[in-house]
Amino acid sequence: MSQPALPSTSGTAWHSLPIKEALAAIESAETGLTADEAARRLKDVGPNVIQRAKGDSAFKLLFRQINDPLIYVLLASAALAMIMGEAIDGSVVLAVVVLNTAIGFVQELRAGKAIEALAGMVPQSATVVRGGQRSVIPAADVVPGDVVVLEAGDKVPADARLISVKNLRVDESALTGESVPSDKHVDAVPEDAGVGDRKDLAFGGTLVTSGTATAVVFATGGATELGRISSMLHEATEIETPLTRSMAKVGRVLTIAIVAVALVIVGVALLRGYPPVDAMLAGISLAVAAIPEGLPAIITISLAIGVQRMARRRAVIRKLPAVETLGSTGVICSDKTGTLTRNEMTVRALWTPAGTPPAGASAQGGAGETLEVTGVGYAPVGELRRDGAPVGEAPEPVRALLRAGLLCNDARMKRDGDACGIEGDPTEGALVVAAQKLGVDVEATRREYPRIDAVPFSSELQLMATLHEAPGGERVIFMKGAPEVVLGRAAIGDAERAQVIAEVERMAAQGMRLLAVASRTQGRDAASLDEAHLAEGFELLGLQGMIDPPRPEAIDAIKACHDAGITVKMITGDHLATARAIGEQLGLVREGGRAMNGTEIARLSDEELRAAAASTNVFARVAPEHKLRLVRALQADGRVVAMTGDGVNDAPALKQANIGVAMGITGTAVSKESADVVLTDDNFASIRAAVEEGRRVYDNLVKALAFVLPTNLGEALILLVAVMTFPILGGAPLMPITAVQILWVNLVATVALSLPLAFEAMEKDVMGRPPRDPSEPILSRFVLVRTAIVAVLMTAGAIGLFLYEYFTEVRGGVVSEVAYREAQTAAVTTVVLFQIFYVLNCRSLRDSMLKIGLFSNPWIYVGIGALLALQLCFVYAPFMHTLFGSAPLSLGSWINSTLVALTILPVMSVERWWRLRKARRTAAEAQPADAGVQRVAGATAGH
Repeated sequence: MSQPALPSTSGTAWHSLPIKEALAAIESAETGLTADEAARRLKDVGPNVIQRAKGDSAFKLLFRQINDPLIYVLLASAALAMIMGEAIDGSVVLAVVVLNTAIGFVQELRAGKAIEALAGMVPQSATVVRGGQRSVIPAADVVPGDVVVLEAGDKVPADARLISVKNLRVDESALTGESVPSDKHVDAVPEDAGVGDRKDLAFGGTLVTSGTATAVVFATGGATELGRISSMLHEATEIETPLTRSMAKVGRVLTIAIVAVALVIVGVALLRGYPPVDAMLAGISLAVAAIPEGLPAIITISLAIGVQRMARRRAVIRKLPAVETLGSTGVICSDKTGTLTRNEMTVRALWTPAGTPPAGASAQGGAGETLEVTGVGYAPVGELRRDGAPVGEAPEPVRALLRAGLLCNDARMKRDGDACGIEGDPTEGALVVAAQKLGVDVEATRREYPRIDAVPFSSELQLMATLHEAPGGERVIFMKGAPEVVLGRAAIGDAERAQVIAEVERMAAQGMRLLAVASRTQGRDAASLDEAHLAEGFELLGLQGMIDPPRPEAIDAIKACHDAGITVKMITGDHLATARAIGEQLGLVREGGRAMNGTEIARLSDEELRAAAASTNVFARVAPEHKLRLVRALQADGRVVAMTGDGVNDAPALKQANIGVAMGITGTAVSKESADVVLTDDNFASIRAAVEEGRRVYDNLVKALAFVLPTNLGEALILLVAVMTFPILGGAPLMPITAVQILWVNLVATVALSLPLAFEAMEKDVMGRPPRDPSEPILSRFVLVRTAIVAVLMTAGAIGLFLYEYFTEVRGGVVSEVAYREAQTAAVTTVVLFQIFYVLNCRSLRDSMLKIGLFSNPWIYVGIGALLALQLCFVYAPFMHTLFGSAPLSLGSWINSTLVALTILPVMSVERWWRLRKARRTAAEAQPADAGVQRVAGATAGH
């Protein structure tokens, strides 16, 4: 909306303006706007709310679910079944359509919740200064130029330039990905500073964790950072999943093929002299035979089973197709904090100056030494090491360093059963844990050195100091803070200072967050502490270097992803050095390898970014638009991208990615609503497990497809051959199987056997092969060849047995009508037994049933048992004779059907042997340089 009453502020870099210039640019003052001016601006710019774009109507959403070729095929199937007089069967097919449509409709209705959750981050009220007086107003009434007052616990109502601050810290993790609150100040920062480095700004929707401030608002509503993210959420497009694309193609192919073949069979029947009604009946029967009515149900149930398995492995699926898409993932873009790392700051290194003198004495020169601290997280378990060897008891300089870090500290350790945690700032908590880990009695030390006074940490001072009474009665000041600040107050010479700075740079290059610790005796009469006492004369006790350590299971999971041909990229709001160091430990980048920050990304064109995204695995200090561009760049290369995140800044990229993965513990409502998957433990290893399950689901879907389609094609071929070659008896066409019998096989027998395939155990090589090409059709060459072989064999067996049974009965003096029904029942039974023996072969597309284990999937035998019981009912129950035109069979007929159906086993064994032999020969001829590639090539032979 235009702002005629305000000066043009478009493109203004507010973070780079000094306070006076910022106030002048927005035509405001520290006393705030007048009530009249605020009302005029509110009328001009509109309320401080994030507008939600108008979504599609309910009718449009509903039509989108129905407008699919496979749905049309199913509707045609239902109509045809009802035309045949089988209202129950038609209703079953129609119920499948209604169920699938309802699921998709509900999912799309929920999609708009991400924007609603985003709007919910804006606070309900705000404290502003107007005409020099404070007042509380609805946050929606805040306008550009308003001076807002911020206190601990407040949500910032809009984007604002800080005017004054006192110890202000703001949790911006939802916007920037920073794992710790941001220290704020009022000094302008460079114009090219990223969002996370704009320390003089407060952003709408972020949370003030400590301190107070006043700030002048420069952007409200859609013009804020939250508003920009809202716009990006609208612009981000949800990508069609590989399974959805493949099934849409299957639906189109089936629709065209069924209509074409049905017309052909009607034409052939008319040419052969069939009456028009019978010719149409033959065409309808073929269409019913060719439509895989149970396929959508099989796919839906297979995906639902995958959802249950993934939930047990701590990945909750919000959108059903995401189950299979995970198996196609080629790139995982992961957040760092809490996902790849533990989100538990841990002291990893201690540096103490050599020849550390007693407090108050002059400092001596020396290079000092660095010792390693083992153990991770908040559990006080670990030891001190020098060059990899245990040190034993910590030397006195180290104990002095640990003691000072413990005393100049407000954090507390806590236990919940076996779990250890901290109360307070994570950085301070790390110091407490390090002290206890290395033998310092935390509570006893605090009793020995009672605190008298303190100067709390402030963003201006960049340090904290506490005054204590030492055991001998002396008063001691302990100080900790940024190394450059503490060094400025330490009594050391230039040479020693240079050595310390070199050590700071070395440890920082390893991604460590550093605190310098110092102390000074203050005399027995000191009773208070203020900034004047902190100016100089401190003894530098050393440095404590800490890091948020990688999860061990994440390291293993990344290696497994690499073995599976999946590239893992880390995208974080943290600093470049920290990101690179963690990336090296995780195996994402070689030592000293390339990493990029958001500023570099912003300078690249889309084409340049595609190349950079492909070759770089660590990205730091990234803004929401950078994440979105990275995802799009990877997708432009044809990659299926999974994106993880927990903040508002991640939401657009989560929505744009093929698979959005949100964190269940630390994730915001916005990120969860934008995602397809939510991890209940915020652990990267759970993503790896979900990908593994996704591949399993796809494998089992291919098995189900390879099982279902031959039956439909076989039934269609049976009718086609019959129409083209069978004689006409008594003026009526001789059909080996009727339309209602076909529906029996399709809706009962096929589903009873294909659903157990969804429970098949994971193929041994599932994470040893590259991701499936998203453009690869689900109707692969393998599926088509297998379908043709099985369908032809089934057709030959069913027709051959039908003719044998029919003419044997007729020659034996049985009435032709009775012989006809018995022969049809034998044909149906043969098809069913074909399916039973064939499903055993479909349990693995690479290995024999003996190799995968006869009883590794007991549900197969449950399905076979259920189908045999149903088929016995079909053959012998009188009411089934009425419904389906079946007839009782003799023991000899059962034996004949079984022997014919058994022919599928040797034929499939030969087919599998030939296919694997050809795949191995192809892999050998390719002679890949990497042995792992050879293994992968062989592993994919079944697919």
